Amino acid sequence: MQRLKDLVEARIAAWCAGLPGNGLYPPMAYLLGLPAKRIRPIALLMAHELHGGKAEDVLDEALGIELFHNFTLMHDDIMDASPLRRGDATVHVKWSTNAAILSGDALLVKAYELLGRDARALAIFNRHALEVCDGQQLDMDFEQRDHVSTAEYMEMVRLKTAVLLACSMRIGAALANASAADVERIGEFGERIGLAFQLRDDLLDAFGDPHRTGKQRGGDLLAGKKTWILIRGLEKERADGLDALQAELRKEAGCT
Repeated sequence: MQRLKDLVEARIAAWCAGLPGNGLYPPMAYLLGLPAKRIRPIALLMAHELHGGKAEDVLDEALGIELFHNFTLMHDDIMDASPLRRGDATVHVKWSTNAAILSGDALLVKAYELLGRDARALAIFNRHALEVCDGQQLDMDFEQRDHVSTAEYMEMVRLKTAVLLACSMRIGAALANASAADVERIGEFGERIGLAFQLRDDLLDAFGDPHRTGKQRGGDLLAGKKTWILIRGLEKERADGLDALQAELRKEAGCT
């Protein structure tokens, strides 16, 4: 795992070193330079090696996935009014909302440049990229609703978080000439890992140490988001206490 992470970090550093030092580009390099797990590009490399390929041959595709992921983070932080990302100021706080929007757009364009070099990678990416946007829209819609079912939440998480991990693993396998069946199977595996990752993230949001998570404790709840913990709590809350709990959450989130 560390070997693959080192390959990813070196590719990201080399790419950022080639960016211009003004305009759109410093916010892009800043976000990519913050400490990160790099789960998605590592998953792509792992899937590629699992099916007989060499990780070094698909570093551009792994970078493309990481650029797309950071595009979603940059815009997600604006929508959530998040002050921190990976323990440091978010791009819209450090620069401006307009800068974050434009630099995020540029990351998306650069991701397509890298992933568009192979028709197989591009087809898989296109299949999943819009799903990520669908998931983000559901996440925003749920903020305005008092009741969200566990099933609805899991579908939102599948789209917003899990499908990009599935996408990464499918691309890695496909570029190693894996069979169509194996590409789908490893994608399904990645999707399940992504779901587990998000549930763990919900726990860390509520109870994690901000110094370790790099995010504001309870930030999702304060933003009015329907996390798995909140949904399960509301499902178990007695009817006579439900209205009071929801009113308190809206108050904490700054809603009227």
